[in-house]
Amino acid sequence: MYYNNEILFRSSADMNLIADIAKAINGEYSAIFCYEQLAKLAPNQEARNQILEIRNDEIKHYQAFSQIFVSLTGRQPTPQIIEQCETEYTAGLRASFKDEQMTTDFYLDIAEKTNDPYIKETFRRASADEQNHAVWFLYYLTANQMR
Repeated sequence: MYYNNEILFRSSADMNLIADIAKAINGEYSAIFCYEQLAKLAPNQEARNQILEIRNDEIKHYQAFSQIFVSLTGRQPTPQIIEQCETEYTAGLRASFKDEQMTTDFYLDIAEKTNDPYIKETFRRASADEQNHAVWFLYYLTANQMR
């Protein structure tokens, strides 16, 4: 791997960590976009506000993960939207719930792959946030089905 005319030696574990962080950045980038759309579909202001609060958490994760990526690679990430947003509220809640649940485990896996205390704690905290988000999406999904 070459960067600024220097040869950078990275172990396969480092490269896997960088790839996982890039995937996390793309996931957060996609969530930021989709949750903005989902908030617009919300049936009331309470749900809309909660979804936008979750979106703000995703923005913080995106920023933190991007800083980590820069510190590991020396370059800015180039995020891409990797998920299609649902266009119907209930389907959006269901997809968001599933995504947050899977992301919880993915972030814990990333935390376990590194010995860097800052990266480890950043992904553990993000994992806890994702689990909290999943609970909110499940709450609104259940409430929506009871109407």
